[in-house]
Amino acid sequence: MFDATAIVWYGAICGALAALAPSLGGRNRRVLVGVIVGIVAATLLPGVRGALGL
Repeated sequence: MFDATAIVWYGAICGALAALAPSLGGRNRRVLVGVIVGIVAATLLPGVRGALGL
């Protein structure tokens, strides 16, 4: 089961943080990379938590 709120939250946070990372290129590209990383992290989080018994 996916928590859509967590996916959106991590996407927004990572997107905002990536906007401050100049090594990734232009602002739009940094935001896109951050959103993708956030979505992947949020998608994998429940499995990691389950594997760790959290």
